Amino acid sequence: MSEGTVFIVDDDTDLRASMVDLVEGAGLQAEGFNSAAAFLDAGKKSGDGCLVVDIHMPGMDGLELQQKLKDDRVAIPVIVVTGRGDVPKAVRALKAGAVDFIEKPFSGELVLGSIHQALEIGRRIQEKEAFVGGARHNLGRLTAREREVLDRLVVGDSNKMIAAHLEISPRTVEVHRARVMEKMQARSLSHLVRMALAIRGD
Repeated sequence: MSEGTVFIVDDDTDLRASMVDLVEGAGLQAEGFNSAAAFLDAGKKSGDGCLVVDIHMPGMDGLELQQKLKDDRVAIPVIVVTGRGDVPKAVRALKAGAVDFIEKPFSGELVLGSIHQALEIGRRIQEKEAFVGGARHNLGRLTAREREVLDRLVVGDSNKMIAAHLEISPRTVEVHRARVMEKMQARSLSHLVRMALAIRGD
């Protein structure tokens, strides 16, 4: 799985270029954008790397971009760059889900450390989306009755309890349960429950 790209959004041309050079010098992919609008127009996907964005920019600022991505359910990790007078805004960004904030002037080592942390979070996002996507696809293969059995398994019912609830025999429950496990490609009951909960967003 690709580690992803570091997207740098800053209207300061020199700073943006130096950040791109720093990231690429560390062996990572980087793309620079001079505004939030330019980044949004590029249509980057959820979990695809991480975003380093300046709080102060003309038009849509860094906090507004972070909120826009959140509203659009784009789950890319965000690092905000701030001047010393913007710490309250940076704290707001953290409360809204930012991975970190970096005060100007900053060292390359500090920035890269934060970026590596954000990329790891992005990698986990991609893994979770792949897991949920596969589980949701498999869920669509279940019959209505098999989904009923799955729902009861998730709440912890035994085969006998499921049989009583659905007014079918325990043997029939066993057959349905085996088919659910097979269609969901579940390695174990706990794996099956994790998939079901992930689909629900629990």
